Amino acid sequence: MMRFATSSPSPSPGVVPTDATPHGLWQWFIGVPLNIVLIVVISSLILVALRRTIRTITGHVADGKPLLARTGLQDTGVGSALLRADPLASARRSQRARTLDSVLRSCATILVGGIALFLVLDALGVNIAPFIASAGIVGVALGFGAQSLVKDFLTGTFMLLEDQYGVGDVIDAGPANGTVEAVTLRVTKIRDADGTLWYIPNGSMLRVGNKTQGWATAVVEVDVDYFANIDEVRSLLEEAAASVAADPDLGPELQGEPTITGIEKLSADAVTMRLKVRTSPAKQWEVARALRVATRGVLEQAGVPLAGQHDRMSAYVAARTAEPGEPDDGLHETVEP
Repeated sequence: MMRFATSSPSPSPGVVPTDATPHGLWQWFIGVPLNIVLIVVISSLILVALRRTIRTITGHVADGKPLLARTGLQDTGVGSALLRADPLASARRSQRARTLDSVLRSCATILVGGIALFLVLDALGVNIAPFIASAGIVGVALGFGAQSLVKDFLTGTFMLLEDQYGVGDVIDAGPANGTVEAVTLRVTKIRDADGTLWYIPNGSMLRVGNKTQGWATAVVEVDVDYFANIDEVRSLLEEAAASVAADPDLGPELQGEPTITGIEKLSADAVTMRLKVRTSPAKQWEVARALRVATRGVLEQAGVPLAGQHDRMSAYVAARTAEPGEPDDGLHETVEP
């Protein structure tokens, strides 16, 4: 009768020591165990270096300091103070820096840790081909099953890298308009004028209008009476703009000379004049309100009525210039203070 030789499974060579003598243990240690130790140590050093580099770069982004430019305004105390003077810009840079730091460090940990794990398994004699194939299949499955989530993360990453908007910006995102309170890789939080906090997935924002980036424009339209003197109205608008520019608080927010575009609209009872001036970011609404107040004042002083207010303006002027003790002719009853 024939007998078939059977062999019990043996561990991979070099994984388990076969010689218990000191020399044998040393020979075994400088084989597979030393390779594993070197893989772990080198991977740890690389990971520490990557995380420190990422932290340094994001720290410079948060402080508003260029990483490569070491000379110039940012090297002086005044320059550093100017770079940190705007609280909205500082919060925006800090938000971007924190998000980028978290994402990049997590990606570095996963990448270096995964490579180290596969190298250790290969050193132990494990066939890593099935693991790689399984990882590819799982990645494809996750990609199909979480397309919207992946889209949100990718869109959020590009928005942060391109600095499309940040904390404190007033944006028009389609579904909601308001002030950005937080920006993450998945969602953007927007507080509208009614106080509602909107959570908008980044992948769903097809277009974004930033109203407070770079510079802005304050626009004021005035409907004056049809028979008003256009040249006089233009001079009065220039006077109103000059008074706002002379204001110690709002004057520095104006950039350049105001522009009066002339007649923008002509109707049966009104002529529309438009006044435009470039302002600092997020200051266009405050400047526009000040321009409206100044325009109302100069038009009232000059006796130029707004559209549909010719009779009321005449009554108001007559009541204001009436002599003390003059008999009441009934005009005072129609005058609003």
